[in-house]
Amino acid sequence: MLTTEQAATTSSADERAREIEQQMTDDERFSLLVSVMGTNDVVTVRDERIPEGTPMSAGYVPGVARLGVPAQLMSDASLGVTNPGYRPGDGATALPAGIALGATFDPVLARTSGGMLGREARSRGFNIQLAGGVNLQRDPRNGRNFEYLSEDPLLSAVLCAESINGIQDESVISTIKHYSLNCNETNRHWLDAIIDPAAHRESDLLAFELALELSQPGAVMTGYNKINGEYAGGNRALIDLLKRTWGFRGWVMSDWGGTPGWEAALAGLDQESGLQLDLMMWQTEWFTDRLRAAHRDGGLPAERLSDMVRRILRSMFAVGVDRWASAPEIDLAAHHEIALKTARQGIVLLQNDGTLPLAPDAALTIVVIGGHAQLGVASGCGSSAVVPPDGYAEVIRIGGPGVMGVGRNLYLHPSSPLAELRRLLPNAHFEYDPGMSPAESALAAAHADLAIVFAIKVDSEGFDDPDLALPWGQDAVIEAVAAANPNTVVVLETGNPVVMPWKDRVRAIVEAWYPGQAGGQAIAEVLAGVVNPSGRLPISFPADLSQTPRPELPGLGTPWGTAVTIDYAEGAEVGYRWFAKTGEKPLFAFGHGLSYTSFAYDELRVEGGETVTATFTVTNIGERAGADVPQLYLTDAVGTRRQRLIGFQRVELGPGESQTVTVTADPRLLATYDTAVGAWRIADGPHRVALAKAADGVEAARVVNLAGRTFGR
Repeated sequence: MLTTEQAATTSSADERAREIEQQMTDDERFSLLVSVMGTNDVVTVRDERIPEGTPMSAGYVPGVARLGVPAQLMSDASLGVTNPGYRPGDGATALPAGIALGATFDPVLARTSGGMLGREARSRGFNIQLAGGVNLQRDPRNGRNFEYLSEDPLLSAVLCAESINGIQDESVISTIKHYSLNCNETNRHWLDAIIDPAAHRESDLLAFELALELSQPGAVMTGYNKINGEYAGGNRALIDLLKRTWGFRGWVMSDWGGTPGWEAALAGLDQESGLQLDLMMWQTEWFTDRLRAAHRDGGLPAERLSDMVRRILRSMFAVGVDRWASAPEIDLAAHHEIALKTARQGIVLLQNDGTLPLAPDAALTIVVIGGHAQLGVASGCGSSAVVPPDGYAEVIRIGGPGVMGVGRNLYLHPSSPLAELRRLLPNAHFEYDPGMSPAESALAAAHADLAIVFAIKVDSEGFDDPDLALPWGQDAVIEAVAAANPNTVVVLETGNPVVMPWKDRVRAIVEAWYPGQAGGQAIAEVLAGVVNPSGRLPISFPADLSQTPRPELPGLGTPWGTAVTIDYAEGAEVGYRWFAKTGEKPLFAFGHGLSYTSFAYDELRVEGGETVTATFTVTNIGERAGADVPQLYLTDAVGTRRQRLIGFQRVELGPGESQTVTVTADPRLLATYDTAVGAWRIADGPHRVALAKAADGVEAARVVNLAGRTFGR
């Protein structure tokens, strides 16, 4: 729902867009419909359509100076102002991965980090951030899961929306992406994602719908893949849903190299992005000469051309990219603190028998093993990779097939966990072993009081994981170390769940994700108890792939360019919902996360009617200050088992403190989508609502009656 001020701004932007568009020539109109990439590792020659002296960027669109329309300069984003390959030695704040932000369950922090992105983008002259990754993490092998937020529509939508709001607060346009079902990377340009339309509305599309309502991003970016046989960039059904049903007033851009043809304009695509990649992929630029010819011949109506242009203009005017004054001053130290806070809150303590936290004055002999912990912390790969202000500590080339192979590397941010542990534990004696072989690491661990094994996995855009095992023999190293030293702690730096054959033989397990430029400090602070861990899993960790909807991933290992069909037969039952349906027990459940203190819930009261409102009290019953994330789930609807996260809240409490929490559910989270009538439907009768610490950790439950009704579109 728009505020009065937002509605006035939107109305003014729409009116101005109409006025400006009417004054344009056709050449000016068409110039707004395409973006060209600056030079980088893939595009090595500057496109002549980019004027001399223009900063290189992921996408450049000329302005219309005589009408006050600025040029568009786009940068990849979400984890920082990335701009890989374009920026000569000018680093940006490297935030933790999106999955780490998801683990914070903290909308306020999401908005803060978004504001940081907007300020840094603006300081560099970028007025569009290709941010807002809201795709659900359907498959734990998806190489791009680390960019996204969670497997749940509500959590993903709330955090994504606040990040977008933070960016656009700085008068920088944010996209939301990738619309839709960009859930696997295997031959993504040739992937056909098959899903039941109702299930699609209840899962991935619900995440987009909620996020759009909460943030009004300037643009929506489509995916590379097909959805039910039609490419996302020209998927008339999905773009009609976006524009006509949901009333989205901004513009729809393709992903880079993701425009399927000039006819996509008739289906609702407004801008072709990264022309050089379309030329590379399909040997054609669709929205230049071909679209002009279609317009000249009557295939592209004048009204549609005007609509495409007006949508772009109204977002520019609504967000304010045309009203920039001087560039904001950037406080990199303050931005570093945002990265540090996100890493601290996103770290998840998965398992602990009391070994953690380490005593600050303990005179222990500690061997730190593996993960390049003497240098820094790992990062994900692809368009989201951020060069930190002082550069990487190390770049280890990996490579792979396809256009994304050149960017598949082990990037290490220069925040060394080993150095930070030495700083925080001055009485301990530290040794380091690289973790190159199980036997060598076991020898190093055998004489220590404590072994801390750092295990890493490189996830990358353009590649799916073949399995959930740690690469490079790290599982064998952990097994050998645990056998040699019963006091073993494992720290994971991954962008996805991993299997843990050694789980029952180690004392503690910490999931740090890709923790960004301050990650080494955050990890050390959690291990040493300076920070009380508060992260919660935004994605279920299966015990093995047999527990997932697709133990075998279609197309995995086929040559680049092979057509692949993935039937998302699980429909809306993604992640924890799938585990609830099958009754399988995951290795670690969605929402799980331990603390160095304890929390109790009581006084749960739930009201029904048209939706669910729950009130309860959270009390810190331990001896340390800490943060908890109580979660409210629908677990049964009129006798049908159906688990849905319908509310959550991050609560920070000192020892003995209590707080009363009230959660009101969006009715769509309680409903199913009825395609026959084109509306949401709540069943009449009893619904079971559970207050939980994780998807599998119910603390209390109540049954309330909801009134049967259909609503919405």
